[in-house]
Amino acid sequence: MSDILRGHNLSCIRGDRPVFSGLGFELPPGRAVILSGANGSGKSSLMKIIAGLLPAQNGTLSYDDQDMLGNRDWISRNICYLAHKNGMKPEMTVAENLAFWANMEHHNGDVRKEAVKVGIDHCLDLPVCYLSSGQARRAALTRVLCHPAKFWLLDEPTVGLDSSGVELLAGLMNDHLKAGGRILAATHIELGLDPDNSSRLNMSDFSYSAFPDHEEDLL
Repeated sequence: MSDILRGHNLSCIRGDRPVFSGLGFELPPGRAVILSGANGSGKSSLMKIIAGLLPAQNGTLSYDDQDMLGNRDWISRNICYLAHKNGMKPEMTVAENLAFWANMEHHNGDVRKEAVKVGIDHCLDLPVCYLSSGQARRAALTRVLCHPAKFWLLDEPTVGLDSSGVELLAGLMNDHLKAGGRILAATHIELGLDPDNSSRLNMSDFSYSAFPDHEEDLL
């Protein structure tokens, strides 16, 4: 199948420090890959490489038999990246932030309906700086729903969420997978995904700390 996002032999350097090497994965429709591993093993770095925010030292990222590493047009249409930070202007209202992102990502739906799904519609007229950390994270998840992307890259998406928020997130993720979407998520807790539709990738298996004899190769 060509409709699979494949990473092959990817390696990453941050500054002068090798992070991981020889990493590979496959992400077909309706599947999630959960990134685990120690702090510093490269979970966030891998997402930034896929999102075009960080160059890979080696390797390929293929889709439809083409290498998509750094292809900004393809990335903007197909990748939605939610990092540790929520990507919301604190002085602007939630509605203004969502309207900006919806316009940026060519979302044609009703932003308020997306906010209702995430339980943040009652905060639409509030500046983001007045929100609790959990409310701000819910607003950021609404931003994800405003991006008609096949691929969700979620870096610690449960940060700031209470138990009901984590349950809500699980529902949104499972709905995305059922619709044929794909998810790459870094987390230290269970996300409540259907085990039949998800697998794990332990980044520590590819970390250079696991291959100390090869560290000089990239320095």
